[in-house]
Amino acid sequence: MKALIVDDEKHVRDGIKILAHWEQNGIGEIYEAGNGEEAIELIQTIRPEIIFSDMKMPKMDGTQLLEWIKENHTNSKTIVVTGYDDYHYMRKAIHFGSSDYLLKPIEPDILNQTLEKAVNEWKKEEDERRRKETSSLLINEMTPVYRDRKLTQLVNSEHFQKDLYEEFGWLKQSRDYKAAIVRVDGKTMEAFQGDRDLTYFTILNIINEIMKENGNGIGFRYLSKKGEIVLIFWDKFELVEEILVHIYKTLKNMLDISCPIAAGKAVNNSSKLKDSYHHARKVILNRNILTDSRRRVYVSDIDTAPSLKSLIAYSSDIEMAIQTGEIRAFEELMDRIEKDITELDYLSVRQVINLENEYMVISNKWFKHYNISFKAPEDIEERVDLFFDSNGTFKLEAYKKRIKREISIFLKKVKKSTLQKNNNIIIDIEKYLQENYDRDVKLQEISDHFYISREYISRKFKQEFNENISDYIVRIRMEKAKSLLKNSQLKIYEIAGMIGYQDDKYFRKVFKKVEGITPNEYRTEYMKQ
Repeated sequence: MKALIVDDEKHVRDGIKILAHWEQNGIGEIYEAGNGEEAIELIQTIRPEIIFSDMKMPKMDGTQLLEWIKENHTNSKTIVVTGYDDYHYMRKAIHFGSSDYLLKPIEPDILNQTLEKAVNEWKKEEDERRRKETSSLLINEMTPVYRDRKLTQLVNSEHFQKDLYEEFGWLKQSRDYKAAIVRVDGKTMEAFQGDRDLTYFTILNIINEIMKENGNGIGFRYLSKKGEIVLIFWDKFELVEEILVHIYKTLKNMLDISCPIAAGKAVNNSSKLKDSYHHARKVILNRNILTDSRRRVYVSDIDTAPSLKSLIAYSSDIEMAIQTGEIRAFEELMDRIEKDITELDYLSVRQVINLENEYMVISNKWFKHYNISFKAPEDIEERVDLFFDSNGTFKLEAYKKRIKREISIFLKKVKKSTLQKNNNIIIDIEKYLQENYDRDVKLQEISDHFYISREYISRKFKQEFNENISDYIVRIRMEKAKSLLKNSQLKIYEIAGMIGYQDDKYFRKVFKKVEGITPNEYRTEYMKQ
């Protein structure tokens, strides 16, 4: 803390400096001034918490200084020091907010009691100032959140809520209302570096400034649905479309964002606001995104949109395309689907969202079929929002490219998965042959055991091991025979039987063909080592 002593007599200033318990009261800096003018210059620079001031001084006396302090430095505590025990001075000191009054000559005990009292008062007031400042900041921050929560509650409620009517002066139960929706999509968020709170704060400031000019509505962040600002109108319904167009154009001109806006039907009671909201939502979802409109404000009737087309109807075609394993098959199919859903030159957001939902169901089915992990997006509308540009135009070709890219990745995963599965089967077949080399294993037996065709087994086995199955079995048998021939106690016919040959003469013939020598010659060569 800092203290300032203002007196034209130096010995008085020195006396106060010496007698006061500064450190005990948390004051670390003490400054001096010889008159009111000097004091004002110091106060503006150092901003002291405690000020001692004489009442009679040259140039500017204590009364004028106290008046200036009251107007310009209200947070300080002033203590008047004077040699005049006069009610006139006392009254002026009190009038200009002096904390206390000291008479000269100054008594040390009274000085320190007065100083301690002034410091405690300043600390108490400073705590209160900080509390109010903090409270004010919280109110400024929380008011929009509180408003959004309460007005969301109003739209969602179907019953009279007395507390809401008391808080919002414009709200009356029996009056006409109309809701409108401002759609805040992913592209809009990108304009604010993805900061959702900043996006809503900025847009709502502009909206509510316009609404305030007309005095017939309010906008708020609708907390029950991601990406929506809801406007409530309670008067001048004939101006609603004009106001919405003004809002759209202002957002476009000031922020370069295109937020589609839709108005709902009028309702005659606040408890029916939800009906107006749902009507506005249908309007915004049924808007035609193929039109190149520069003013995306919709107040038309929802019945103009054509009925929804289903992707499920193409399930068999999708299955055939998957079986081909080629993206070209899907490109042809997608062209057919596009032609079908845009045949009236009309494509609604609702239709695209419906296709997306069915696309996810079908994708999940086929990913599971091939045992490939699949993660569905959390918000389908957000996924669709990505394909609206800054002018609000839907980029159909870019949307199709994304679908093609996803399908292409899926087909690659299917191929990889199938290849891995087939490779695993061939390895399992090899293991099966090694375990049954002493039997006459037929190709049909392998086919029946592994549930795959004989032709496929023959082709894949040859690709993997560079020899056919019969040659592979012979090689396994010959390796086993050579191992058994090292045991001189075993007869040749016994070895032949152990590795699957019932005719030892045939075994001898095969052995010589493969190894170039007879079994007996192999045994003799081994014994010489």
